[in-house]
Amino acid sequence: MSRPSSEVVENLRRSLPGLRHIELLLPDLNGILRGKRCSLGELEGVLRSGLSFPASGFLLDSRGMLIDGLAQGNEDGDPDYVCRLVPGSVVPVPWSKSPLGQGLLSMENRDGSPYFADSRQVLAGVLRRYADLGLKPVIAVEYEFYLLDDTRGEAPRALRSRVPGSERRAEGPRVYSIEDLHELDELFAAIDSAAQAQGIPAGSVVSEYGAGQFEVNLRHVDDALVACDHAVLLRRLVRGVAARHGLAATFMAKPFADKDGSGMHVHVSMLDAAGRNVFAPVPPAATPEAYSATLRHAIGGMLAAMPESLAVFCPNANSFRRIRPGCFAPIAPNWGVNHRGVAIRIPVSDDRNLRFEHRPAGADCNPYLAVAAILAAAHHGITSRLEPPAMVREGQQIDAEIRLSHRWEGALAAFDAGSILPGYLGAEFCRVFSTARRFEAEQFHAQVSNLDYDWYLSAI
Repeated sequence: MSRPSSEVVENLRRSLPGLRHIELLLPDLNGILRGKRCSLGELEGVLRSGLSFPASGFLLDSRGMLIDGLAQGNEDGDPDYVCRLVPGSVVPVPWSKSPLGQGLLSMENRDGSPYFADSRQVLAGVLRRYADLGLKPVIAVEYEFYLLDDTRGEAPRALRSRVPGSERRAEGPRVYSIEDLHELDELFAAIDSAAQAQGIPAGSVVSEYGAGQFEVNLRHVDDALVACDHAVLLRRLVRGVAARHGLAATFMAKPFADKDGSGMHVHVSMLDAAGRNVFAPVPPAATPEAYSATLRHAIGGMLAAMPESLAVFCPNANSFRRIRPGCFAPIAPNWGVNHRGVAIRIPVSDDRNLRFEHRPAGADCNPYLAVAAILAAAHHGITSRLEPPAMVREGQQIDAEIRLSHRWEGALAAFDAGSILPGYLGAEFCRVFSTARRFEAEQFHAQVSNLDYDWYLSAI
C-alpha cells in the first residue's frame, strides 16, 4: 500500500530543505526520460489523482520528434492519459544545483487499465505470465559507459587518464586499471553517494577495455520492474553526476569506431514459490544435458527469439556498429559456460546464484523492453520445452554459420516477421514499435554526413 501523499511530500521536504520542485519522469519508447517539472504543492495532487500526459509525449524518436505513420499525436487529437507515480520512486536529485526531487511515472488508460505502449506496462504484462507459473525472475543489470574528454569539437573523445605525477595522457585501452579509478575517485564517490540517496543498489565499478570506458553493476533484485527502474535511473544519475563534475558520460552503444562498444548485460535467475532457484543445481560437468530442464528450455527460447528480438536490444543506428567481430559483443545466437564471446553466458557460480547472463543488448536500449523481450523468449522456451543447440565450449573459438544482423534494416525485418514477441508484448505494441524505429531509420539514413564528403567529395 502506498503512503499518504502528505507523508511522501513531508519526507521529501525533510530530506531536501528548501525543496520547491520535482521532476516527473516517463521513460519513452527508447528509454529516454521525458516528463514535467512541477511544484512541490502540485505533487500532492499527482500522488492522489495522477498526472495528465499525452501518449505522444513518449511515442517519439531519439530526437523527440513525433512519428509519421502513428495516429498518436498526429490524427487522434493528442488526448491525455493518466500517469501514476511509481510507488517508492520519489527521491532527491543530489547532483542538482538547487534542491530538486524526482519520481517515475507509468501510463494508464482512463479506466485504469495499462496503456499498451508504456514500456513499463509491457514488462508488467510479461511478468504476469511468470506469476501464472509460480515463478519470479531475479534480475541484475550491468552497464558499460564512456566518460568523454574534450566535447568542444564536433567529435567527442574518450577520456584518457593522466600518467600519475604528470599531465601526460596514458596510452592503451587501460583495461581493469586501478589508477584510472583513483584519478576519478571524487566522481565515483559522488555516483555512489547519489545512488545511495536514491535507493539504487549500485555495486562495483571497473575500468573496462576501452580507454575512458567503465562498468557499473547493479545488485540483483527479485522484482524485474524495480530492477529496470534502477537501470533507467542509473543512466540519468551517471550523466547528471558527471556533468556536475565537468565531464560528460555517454551510454551510446558504439561512440568510437576504434574502441569497444558499451553493452547492457542482464543477469537472470528464477525462483519458485518457495524461493528456490529453479535453474539449480550446478552440474559437475558443463554439458548441455547436465543443466536443469528449466534453464535449458529458457535458453532454447531466447536463442529461438533472438533474431526477432535484436531490434529491441539494438534500438538505433549507432547500436549496430557494436554488433561486429572483435568488439566484445555477441555476433551469433549461441550460448556457453564461462565464455564472454557468446550471446547467453552461464557464469561460474554456486547453486543459489546459478543464472544466465544475456549479453546482446546495448547500453542505449530501453531496459524495460529489453528485459521484457528476454523474459518473453525465456517463458516461450520453458512452456514449449525448447532445447538449445550445442553450446560453445569454454575456450572454444566462435565460428558461427548463423549470425545476428549487423544492419538496422535486417533486424527490423526479423522483428516484423517474428512469431514469438507479438504474443507477449502485444501485436499493436509491436506495430507501433516497428513504425517508430523504421521512421527513425529512414530519417537517419537520409542525412548527408561528413563521411560522405570525406570519402566522395574529392573523387566524384
